[in-house]
Amino acid sequence: MFRFATALLCFAIIVPAVPVLRAQATDASAAPLPSQITTAKKVFISNAGVGTAKTYNEFYAAIKSWGQYELVAAPADADLALEISLSPETGCESSRVKLVLLDTKTRIALWTFTESLQDAARQKTGDKNKRAAMNKLVEDLKSLTAQSASAAK
Repeated sequence: MFRFATALLCFAIIVPAVPVLRAQATDASAAPLPSQITTAKKVFISNAGVGTAKTYNEFYAAIKSWGQYELVAAPADADLALEISLSPETGCESSRVKLVLLDTKTRIALWTFTESLQDAARQKTGDKNKRAAMNKLVEDLKSLTAQSASAAK
């Protein structure tokens, strides 16, 4: 009998809270993206330490081939800066590749994406893993801009 009363009490407390929880989830998903992200036409790609020039060039080529932005050679000419970096392994953490979207006027980080790198014993495998993580970052950026385009409609 005690279990039934306890279950009934829990039910009575949880059921009224469900609409509140649903409303909170709806409000959180409706948060607007920074306007610099949604309106950017020109971007500057900043190498904040991704290792070799080859890695930076591959990221640059992936953004260029996407065709979403005009790539510019100076941050002053850009609406948005894409700062790519590699954080080395620390302690138990594996290395990560990070993409930060920066407001070129204020240098405030507007959005950040991070992808983990799989460990590799060989340089060739490490390069492949880095390229895969960079491609994931490009896909993350594509998803974000697609989200902003659908929200605008």
